[in-house]
Amino acid sequence: MLSFSKILLAGGLLTGTLQLMAQSSADMKFVPDIKRQLFHGYIDREQKNVLSADGRADGEFLATKDENINYLVTRAVTQRVDSLQYKIEKDTVSAHNYKVAYLRGIENLLKKFTAGFKKQEIPASYLPLALDTYEKAIEADKRKKSIEPLIINAPYQVGMLVVESGAFDGNAGVKVSRYALMRQYAHLHPERTFLMLKDNPDVPFRDSLIQVAAYKYPRLLYDFAAANNRLGWAIRQIDDPLVRTVSKMAQSRGGQFYFAFLDNILKGRQTMGSIDSVKDDNVKFYRLLVKTRLDYVKRIQNKEQVWELGALTDMLEKKANDVFIKTINALHEESDAVRFRILYQLTPQELYYLAVFGENEIYTSSYTKGVYPIMMQKIGNRGDSLMMSVSFDRFKKFIKMAAGYNTLNSFLKTFPNQEQSKSLMTAFVNGLEKSEGLEDGVDVADSYISIYEGNKDLAKYMLDLTKWNYDKNMGQNKRGTIMYNLLYKLFLSADTTNKVDLTQEFGIPPVYNVNYKDLADTGQRVVMQVFFYGDEDGQNAYNGFLRQFSNSNWRISYADKWVVISSLKGKAVWIFANKPFPDVDDGDEKAQEALDEYLAGKGLEPSVVIHRGHSYYAPYTIKQIQPSAKIVFLGSCGGYHLIHDVLEHAPDAHIIASKQIGKTIINQPFFNLLMEKMRNGSNIEWIPFWQEFGRMVNDKEGFQDYIPPHKNLGAIFIKAYKIQMGNENEGNDE
Repeated sequence: MLSFSKILLAGGLLTGTLQLMAQSSADMKFVPDIKRQLFHGYIDREQKNVLSADGRADGEFLATKDENINYLVTRAVTQRVDSLQYKIEKDTVSAHNYKVAYLRGIENLLKKFTAGFKKQEIPASYLPLALDTYEKAIEADKRKKSIEPLIINAPYQVGMLVVESGAFDGNAGVKVSRYALMRQYAHLHPERTFLMLKDNPDVPFRDSLIQVAAYKYPRLLYDFAAANNRLGWAIRQIDDPLVRTVSKMAQSRGGQFYFAFLDNILKGRQTMGSIDSVKDDNVKFYRLLVKTRLDYVKRIQNKEQVWELGALTDMLEKKANDVFIKTINALHEESDAVRFRILYQLTPQELYYLAVFGENEIYTSSYTKGVYPIMMQKIGNRGDSLMMSVSFDRFKKFIKMAAGYNTLNSFLKTFPNQEQSKSLMTAFVNGLEKSEGLEDGVDVADSYISIYEGNKDLAKYMLDLTKWNYDKNMGQNKRGTIMYNLLYKLFLSADTTNKVDLTQEFGIPPVYNVNYKDLADTGQRVVMQVFFYGDEDGQNAYNGFLRQFSNSNWRISYADKWVVISSLKGKAVWIFANKPFPDVDDGDEKAQEALDEYLAGKGLEPSVVIHRGHSYYAPYTIKQIQPSAKIVFLGSCGGYHLIHDVLEHAPDAHIIASKQIGKTIINQPFFNLLMEKMRNGSNIEWIPFWQEFGRMVNDKEGFQDYIPPHKNLGAIFIKAYKIQMGNENEGNDE
């Protein structure tokens, strides 16, 4: 039985609807005038369309989870609309043309409602109220009264449905009603104000709307002020400091350069002329961007309002990458003296921003051999001084990158005492429940292994801090409780003597092992795909890879664009590798595409994927990884940074990657061991596997930079969080 109070709330106190429930449907049976039968037919069609908006043509509206709303909408679409049709048709006062207008208005109202509901722009509960308001508008229109009072007292979507129905275009109040709706729309969607004014540039309150929107969205103001149309002209005539300044920028050739410094220009701290003097010199302009950023950060920390920090950030990131990062990346085959010459003219703070804003572009060697050591040298090897000099701006991103490139422990050791490094890590770990998305939590998880392996005391402090945050969030914040519980158990698992069973704790697939039966397909074959690239290093790696199989255990078969390596003894293992054609005419891409098509055509799904190539090739490999992949080896420099991208393609993958430079002397022994395990049908137990692997490479330099799957805490955190939040949501639904 429906709650009377819920009906009132869902229907918006719809007295007309409640009265209608008592009315006999027999009273509404009629034959319309033949001149208007067509228009009644249009309404009947739109009634069916509303009722079908839930995907079912069953005569009921069941598109929401609230049965009260569904009931009221169904009644409104059927009985209420039928009643309106009857009332209009039987009206003895209105002339034919008015009746047609009112009938067409019902058709349009229903049509606009259906479209708006499907776009999630109009709540279903507004339809009964819209029909109620529409009927009252008809009565006002018949008495030659304005519909404005009805529109301004209705929710925006209701007023819009009534006014845009077209039934009242001749009403004396329709113009002011449209103005009222524009005000409401601008209030509900301030980010769309300029678009609305572009189509309606002559509204009497145009300038006031421009000024309100300008202070909320200066970038949009910039875009529209530059336009050669009536709205652009109107914006440029407004006498307001912000609007006037942005308009001047928008009309100048160097507008985007100026806009990055909007706050300082607006407050008289900089002039466009001072920016002109450096904007054509990349180094000087970058230096000005950094200086301004440091100034803005301090002022924000002092609770000052700063206009358009985002525009400055975008420009700083663009210049950091385009001028510096891409340059040193492109010179990766040159000597360090040549490659990093451009960096020596920069201050430690300017190098710091290269690091944090170059995260997505920088090569591993560009960071570990260039930006990081030069920055630390220039700051006197004092991490605390560096952090203070940048007011700890973006420090979480920097810590994450330092952990990812295995420089975090060396960085923390440059602090004069452990208390300072603890304070930094406290700020890093605390407050995850307030963060958006998972990035901060993943960064903390990824960083722990580096600290655990190099600074046991600090790792113990992080473990205790995580437990404290878990207790603090318990019963107060569900998201925080889940995040800190995951991190605490993950940190405990880093010490294998704790014997933490992450699968049992979090309901995730096994972390410490991959069973052979999960690697083999239905034909009892383990299928591997290896990606090679055609530069000189790639061709050398390919030739070395083939030499690994020049023994009686394996057979190599050659096709035009790939090779197939198959086991002759033991379990069936099929290895497919594209040939590394020279890097011309997209030879690599075509060879890989051809191999992908061949595997798909044969129904072969690789459970093991190997990437051999520089880090800038890795994204091309990752986009081809199939969900079937259970083991993924990223043999490139800094492959560790791409782990989360791999999980988007293969959620259950166990990933092995290096934090720094991938090395053939480490990669090849890994393949040899993995191949033998698979050929012998062995399960992959990562802890003993990694110990055996370590003995094979004899602790060669760089081995410590390779991270095994069971210590890949960021990847485990992502898997576990999604499952835990899914379970939490299921519990809430119940």
